[in-house]
Amino acid sequence: MFKPVLTLAAAGVIGVALWKILSILLLPLAGALLGLVATLLKVGVVVALVFFALWLWRRNDKRETSAD
Repeated sequence: MFKPVLTLAAAGVIGVALWKILSILLLPLAGALLGLVATLLKVGVVVALVFFALWLWRRNDKRETSAD
C-alpha cells in the first residue's frame, strides 16, 4: 500500500532537487543571455539609424543634383 506513495514522494523529492540545482546553474546563464540579446538589439538599432541617416542624406543629395 505504501510503495506507490513512497515512489511518488521519492520522484517528487528528486524532481524538486533537480529543479533547484538546474535553477541555480541556469539562472546566471539566462541572465547573461538576456544581457547579450539586449546588447545585440541596441547595436542593431544604432546600425539601423545610421543606415537610415545615410539613406536620407543620399536621397537629399540626389534631389539637389537633379534640380541643378
